[in-house]
Amino acid sequence: MATSVRRRRLTLGALALTGALALSACGSSGSGARSDGSSSAGTTHTMKTVMGDVKVPAHPKRVVVLDTGELDSALTLGVQPVGGTHSATEDGFPAYLPADRTKDIKEVGEIANPSMETVASLEPDLILTSKVRDGERYKQLSAIAPTVMTESTGSAWKENFQVHAEALGKQAEAKKVIASYDAHVAKVTAAIGGRKKAAATDVNFVRFVEGADIRIYGKQNYIGSILADLGMGRPAITDKAKDGFSYDVSPEKIDLADADAVFTSTYGDPDKAGTTRTMRSGLWKGLKASKDGKVFKVDDRLWIAGIGYTAADRILDEFQTKMTG
Repeated sequence: MATSVRRRRLTLGALALTGALALSACGSSGSGARSDGSSSAGTTHTMKTVMGDVKVPAHPKRVVVLDTGELDSALTLGVQPVGGTHSATEDGFPAYLPADRTKDIKEVGEIANPSMETVASLEPDLILTSKVRDGERYKQLSAIAPTVMTESTGSAWKENFQVHAEALGKQAEAKKVIASYDAHVAKVTAAIGGRKKAAATDVNFVRFVEGADIRIYGKQNYIGSILADLGMGRPAITDKAKDGFSYDVSPEKIDLADADAVFTSTYGDPDKAGTTRTMRSGLWKGLKASKDGKVFKVDDRLWIAGIGYTAADRILDEFQTKMTG
C-alpha cells in the first residue's frame, strides 16, 4: 500500500512540474522554440505604458487583441492577430473589417471577460488591451506575454493608435495612415459644403442600448471626435453630457435629441433597447430631423465600437453619402 501511494505522489508531482514548465514557457521572454516550431527569439524594446515599463518584441508575430480598437489598429497596420475578443451581444468580429482578415482569428471570449486559458493556448508574444477593460487582469495577462495597455478607449483612439503602432513596431506605417485620414476628412468636409456650412449644421448621435437609457452622445467619445474633425455643429444638449460622453434620456424626453441631422444605432435587440417603440412615437416623428428626412440608421459595431482608423474611413464615406444624398 505504501509503495502504491508513493508511486501515485511521484506521478502527480511529475504532472504538476510539467504544467508549471508549460506555463513558464508561455510567459517567458526568452528565445525558446514554440510548440509550432517557430521561435520567439528577437530584439526587444521597452515601452512606457499606463501600467509601467513593458519590454516588447521589436517585431511581434503572435498578437492577441482584447478590444475592437486594438483589433482595428492591428489590421490597419497590416498585422494579423492570432486571437481577439468579441462583444457581449454578438459572436464574431465587426463586419466592417475584411472577412478574409478576420476569419482565422481565434475568439478568446467577450470584451472585458477574456478566457485566460484560451489566450495562453495561442502562445502570444504580445497582448494589446486597455486598463479600463482589463486592468484587473494585468498580472495574469503579463504572465502569458508582454501586455501593453492604454488608459481607456473611445475618445483617446488616436493616442491609443500611436501606442499600438509603437508596440507593433509600425510607426512608419502609422504616419501614412494618419496622413490619409486627414486628407479624407478634408475631402468629406469639402463635399458637404465646406467648414462654414459644416459648423452651421447641428448633428446628434443617438444610441439605443438594451438594458439602459437612450444615449445622446456628447463630444468626448469616438464618434464625437470624428464629427469634430469634420467641423460639424453640435446641439447645446451635447454640452450637458456626463463627462462629455453622453446625456441619457427616457423615450419620453427624446425630443431633447433634435438636430438638423440625427444618426442612430442600436446595441442589442431593437425591441428590448426601445428603438422600435421610440421611433414610432409622436415625439420622435416631431423631430426636425425626422420631418426633413435627416434621420440615419447606422451600424453600431462600426460607428460606436469600431474605434480605429479603418472604421473612421468607412464612417467618413457613409457620412458623406448620407449628408449629400
